[in-house]
Amino acid sequence: MPNTRQALDGRAMGIMVLLCMLWGVQQSHLKAVVDEISPMLLIALRSGISAVLVALLMRYRQERMHLAQNWKPGLLVGLLFAVEFVFVAEGLRYTAAAHMIVLVYTAPIFVALGMHWLFPAERLSAVQWLGVLLAFVGIAVTFLGHGQATTASSQMLWGDFLGVLSGLAWGLTTLVVRGSSLANAPATETLQYQLVATFVLLLIIALVTGQAEFRSTPVVWASLAFQGVLVSFASFLIWFALLRRYMAAQLGIFSFLTPLFGVLFGVLLLNESLEPHFIAGASLVLLGLVIVSGYGWFAGWWQRRTQAQRQS
Repeated sequence: MPNTRQALDGRAMGIMVLLCMLWGVQQSHLKAVVDEISPMLLIALRSGISAVLVALLMRYRQERMHLAQNWKPGLLVGLLFAVEFVFVAEGLRYTAAAHMIVLVYTAPIFVALGMHWLFPAERLSAVQWLGVLLAFVGIAVTFLGHGQATTASSQMLWGDFLGVLSGLAWGLTTLVVRGSSLANAPATETLQYQLVATFVLLLIIALVTGQAEFRSTPVVWASLAFQGVLVSFASFLIWFALLRRYMAAQLGIFSFLTPLFGVLFGVLLLNESLEPHFIAGASLVLLGLVIVSGYGWFAGWWQRRTQAQRQS
């Protein structure tokens, strides 16, 4: 097995586009079936289904959980991951799916800031700080553009705020994984901590808050199969497989198609309207994300290009 990751080829690009479409549609799907099953309960049940599938896969691969050394960071990662989806599920009750998917994807900004302070070797460059600034200006534009305070605008503002908190929780999850013993653990073990914690916490919240209504309809069962098997299980396994074979930086750049697909599906499937302030703010957020996350890849590409020109 080669020690170096290879550049993206046509097959990998096609798979990444499909994955981004799958991840992008999940927010709209959660909101589309809200009359049949609440987002809180659906996320809880899909996590439970995925946890069972991961356990079966680990048994098949003869993998085991390293609880003695990983249970503390595993518990923390699981709780942060669960809290992220509490914010997502609750936020979707108040804001548009298009808003939620963009604000959830502020996570790389929080990761970059955390890495800057925790890992001296990965400090942000001046260009990346510009990307951080653009992203936060975009968030401000998204919030400040709601205009005159009405009940509807206040509810959407609250939902948008929960979206940012979900991005923060996702970012903290990544930082804990990177800075703990889970950095060397199998991906299936880390994923299992997250799935089990999400299932338990969100199921409890759904039961306590009266969001546990379950209509046994074909739509609900199809939704559970889609979310539990495809989104939470298969897509993550494919993603991890791609990370083992291809350059992570290039895959990361492709992943920014997800919020774009999320916005598109929100408009097409839910007839959501895109306010001018949201379009402007989301554009700044996405531009900032690309600058922060793509700087390393672009700088390396430019350096290789310059060296090739000097040698020719």
